Amino acid sequence: MLALLLPAAGAQQVPVPTIAARSWLLLDVTSGQMIAAQEPDMRIEPASLTKLMTAHLVFNAIQEKRLALDARPPVSTAAWKAIGSRMFVDPGKPATVEELLNGLIVQSGNDASIILAEAVAGTEQAFAELMNREAQRLGMRNSQFRNATGLPDPEHYTTARDLALLATQVVTAHPDFYPLYSKKEYTYNNIRQSNRNRLLFVDPTVDGLKTGHTEAAGYCLIATARRDQPGTNFQRRLLSVVLGTSSESVRAIESQKLLNWGFQNFDAVRVQAKGQPSGDYQVWKGAADTVPGGVESDLVVTVPRGQADKVVGEVERVQPLVAPIGVGERIGTLRVKLDGKVIAERPLVALKAVDQAGWFGRAWDSVRMMFAK
Repeated sequence: MLALLLPAAGAQQVPVPTIAARSWLLLDVTSGQMIAAQEPDMRIEPASLTKLMTAHLVFNAIQEKRLALDARPPVSTAAWKAIGSRMFVDPGKPATVEELLNGLIVQSGNDASIILAEAVAGTEQAFAELMNREAQRLGMRNSQFRNATGLPDPEHYTTARDLALLATQVVTAHPDFYPLYSKKEYTYNNIRQSNRNRLLFVDPTVDGLKTGHTEAAGYCLIATARRDQPGTNFQRRLLSVVLGTSSESVRAIESQKLLNWGFQNFDAVRVQAKGQPSGDYQVWKGAADTVPGGVESDLVVTVPRGQADKVVGEVERVQPLVAPIGVGERIGTLRVKLDGKVIAERPLVALKAVDQAGWFGRAWDSVRMMFAK
């Protein structure tokens, strides 16, 4: 199934590129909107793309102070004998967590994956249970993990849509660690290995993310790039997921094609900035007659290029709006439309608190509300 997923009439005018992959999608991370996809819910073997979840859970453990960067987890027999790509950790000289993260992310080391999984959860099996719980929390409804490496297992699977959710979480939730994904090489134990993401070497706007390959999965790549949007003061980030290509070079070429197409044919529009009032809304029985409403985070939408002036916002308010009202309390819904179709909606929240009025004010408004109906 090939589809342009932006729910706008104008979007249908944008030709969708032909991508030589079993499954793919393109996501605008800036707005959170999926632009286009082919078979985004096809179940696939994730191979080393699995290591995005491994890294995400390790990042969480470090941020929660359950794991220290300078710790040296022991090297188990399972890790030392790991097959596939490795960073070649010496059991007699364990690596630090910081070194293991480089081995996991840059070198895609299966030994690093297992050591880190055991450091967080005790065993790789227990870590896989954590992976599945986190997948459910993130909304990855069609994913199941059996190990921390991505080595083949019939019950180890995911989809392009789920991988996009996971990759977005890695990009947005871990700004301190994310730069590791842009490193072109890493040397450990006197062995230098290059990052397998070829786009890092040919496109300066690409700063991640992860490759994967097994015989069953084919060649896979999740790539992300940030570029300035002409005529605006902000950058956009697009993320592509390309799964099941025929070679290492094809996955890079098709990913680059997809990113370029997205940047060239679509724009991001900031509809409402965080904390910026969209209006003042009537309050009953309050110490103030109105309350300013806005959104809790920047509201950005993605639209086909040339369609930005057709974007409109509509507010549906909670009626009646009665004090007391706390800061952040939902007072309505802000809907964004293009060509009459809703392309995004966010809660409209109170930007200021409104206390109750005194006894007389509340009584007077009770009478007024009867006639307002």
